[in-house]
Amino acid sequence: MWSGQDKVFVHYQKHIIAADVTSAALLGIYIRQMSITKAYLPYLEVIDLQKYKVVKDRNKVRKALRDRIDMPFVFVVCKN
Repeated sequence: MWSGQDKVFVHYQKHIIAADVTSAALLGIYIRQMSITKAYLPYLEVIDLQKYKVVKDRNKVRKALRDRIDMPFVFVVCKN
């Protein structure tokens, strides 16, 4: 993959593991952008076993992640 080059993965801040500083910075910027814009919400579902329902709507998923995620029997699931 790296054609015989020895690469060492380093653990950076916020649980980022990368081979070099530029890769870690790019990944950090990407993760920050995704967390700000919440662009990952269309790919998530929230399964609420207390109410016996699956939340699929983007706005309702956002509300469930904000309000109900600390409750027991509420699970976040990726649609893939």
